[in-house]
Amino acid sequence: MGTVTGNAIRKATDGIADFLRLESAGGLLLVAAAVLALICSNSPLRQAYDDLLKIPVEVRFGSFAVAKPLLLWINDGFMAIFFLLVGLEVKREVIEGELSTPAQVVLPVVAGLGGMVVPAIIYLVFNHGHDATLNGWAIPTATDIAFALGILSLLGDRVPVSLKIFLTAVAIADDLGAIVIIALFYTAELSLPMLFLAAVAIAVLIALNMQNVTRIAPYVIVGVILWVFVLKSGVHATLAGVAVAFAVPLKSRDTEGHPPLHQLEHGLHPWAAFGILPIFAFANAGVSFAGVTVTALAEPLPLGIALGLFVGKLVGVCGASAALIRLGLARLPEGTQWSQLIGVSALCGVGFTMSLFIGSLAFESPEYFTPLRLGVIVGSTLSGVTGYLLLRFASDHPIRSPSHGAN
Repeated sequence: MGTVTGNAIRKATDGIADFLRLESAGGLLLVAAAVLALICSNSPLRQAYDDLLKIPVEVRFGSFAVAKPLLLWINDGFMAIFFLLVGLEVKREVIEGELSTPAQVVLPVVAGLGGMVVPAIIYLVFNHGHDATLNGWAIPTATDIAFALGILSLLGDRVPVSLKIFLTAVAIADDLGAIVIIALFYTAELSLPMLFLAAVAIAVLIALNMQNVTRIAPYVIVGVILWVFVLKSGVHATLAGVAVAFAVPLKSRDTEGHPPLHQLEHGLHPWAAFGILPIFAFANAGVSFAGVTVTALAEPLPLGIALGLFVGKLVGVCGASAALIRLGLARLPEGTQWSQLIGVSALCGVGFTMSLFIGSLAFESPEYFTPLRLGVIVGSTLSGVTGYLLLRFASDHPIRSPSHGAN
């Protein structure tokens, strides 16, 4: 019995380690992709960069066609695959992972909620009276887990694994909140016939699950059809990925033990970390600084985003965590200290790809692209640098972590 338990623990630990390694390496690649986009946008390559993203791409079956510029294929298509991975991770964590019990779920979920509410409030305060920009309130609520873990990886073993798991759990709770926000607040005019067809496709996915279909191919085929219907319905197409994820079975009748959800998650993770997110970053991080002055950052839109990420995330995540711990409803992650919790809370302000994605939903007019990206880049950079320095300083001056928040 002890051997079985030991094997299960080792398997879970190895899975977490693999996840953290992929996310950390992917985060560093994200940095490179973002820097490359900035170089292209502020060099003679600017026109070629813009023309590349405007290349028309069309998929046609008779009179039925999906035609979009390359940028929108990346934002609507590639990100649907990314949200499929997000949905798989959320489902796994809720059923058998870090969010599977009340004791495990309370701290990261409440911290994630605080890290969404406070940044949104800060953004709304700075954009009060500017009706044109109020729709961007959700931009600073996001956390880019790949980027944040990439920064953590630079600190090596100075940061305990429990803190990395806490950051991952907060980001997963954050992603779940983003899914709800996109569904409720960033939906265009609805097409009832397409919504009906999307509902039929979801019903087929549920039927596959209930019939214990464990092959991945049927879910992928129905998922692609669902994506087309959702895209045409007016609901953002990334939600199709989430619907497919929730339908993929976690358990398997395979006696060798290869759950479909784990297979798909492990298969998609490298593609997302090393392909989808870097491509998205390259396509969306290009900001031309021509004519941009320091005063441009003082405009309500970029200032609300930057302060929402930098100040709001730190105050929201750390404040909510501290309140729970001081009330005795949760504990600090094992082996950590308060200064490290503050540092990780700052890293939650690295919104980058997720903030840019929500920004692309909030503002379709090109006039907002530069201030939007400026605010995200400045807020994410300040959060990343501050979080790194706080964690580095805390790691050089270890303090014994209290076993309970009330101490």
